[in-house]
Amino acid sequence: MSSLTSQSSLSADFFRLRPVRQFDHWIHAMPRPPLVVEIAEPHVAVARAAGKDGHLEGVAMEALPAGAVMPATLETNVVQPEAVRSALRKIFGRVPVHGGHVALLVPDLVVRVFILPFDSLPRRAREALPLLRWRLKKSVPFDVEETAVSWMRQEARAGGLEIVTAVARQPIVREYEALVESFGARAGVVLSSTLATLPLLEERGATLLVRLCGKTLTTVIVRGATLCLYRSTQIRGDSALESRALLDEVFPAVAYYQDTWGETIDRARLSGFGAKQNSFTQTLAQELQISVASFGEAPGANDLIPHGLDALWGWIANRKS
Repeated sequence: MSSLTSQSSLSADFFRLRPVRQFDHWIHAMPRPPLVVEIAEPHVAVARAAGKDGHLEGVAMEALPAGAVMPATLETNVVQPEAVRSALRKIFGRVPVHGGHVALLVPDLVVRVFILPFDSLPRRAREALPLLRWRLKKSVPFDVEETAVSWMRQEARAGGLEIVTAVARQPIVREYEALVESFGARAGVVLSSTLATLPLLEERGATLLVRLCGKTLTTVIVRGATLCLYRSTQIRGDSALESRALLDEVFPAVAYYQDTWGETIDRARLSGFGAKQNSFTQTLAQELQISVASFGEAPGANDLIPHGLDALWGWIANRKS
């Protein structure tokens, strides 16, 4: 993608995606800090990669009080900053920051992702950005002039041009950046947690990812080198976490892919469902007649994925590629 562009100074860039090889122009000169910090609705977590092979050197996680972080596109997210800083202080006590840049993973609802068709788009950022902002005015519920924008090109199914665009409100991103800055670090990279997870997906055929973090359900479909669909919704009420209700969220994405691409999904990967994971796996496999599994078999991820820290491992795996 082209680098994040904003009218005010924002300390971080949106990271370039490497789950599918076509995404290797997200950022041309992007820092790849070994320390990755996730601030999510249910927890804060940190992991450090070390050595040329990027092996996991340290990891720590701390649960957050309910309501401390409430992910949203428009409203204040960090509702209890002292509680979040207290949890960060604990994990940094186990995996020190040591200053410098970190990769900062934020909730999915903070970063909106759009796949926009274009006849053409200038290569130069200063020429492309006004066109993207104009298109986004119809899609985002806030002033596009106060947003940070990052984008990349991909080939559409019929051979046309699509622009995958990531958008976030600067004031919301700053809430998360300020938390790590209070410990002497700077967010050199900002990425939503599900985007960080995508390197864990297979690069062959079509893969459906269904990921739950707190009360945010994100559905992604990747086909080979193409991001086909990305959708985040907020789950309301405990009944919405039942298998049938979750299927109602997933089926429209699957139907869209089948109608657009004229083929079925090859496999599904699930994350974040905890005790309901097995039940939802069985239900989804039966309904879609495809292989459904978690990320549990990802090499080297045993210390992270079973604890809901797949986004941290996605970042580390991405650094190693």
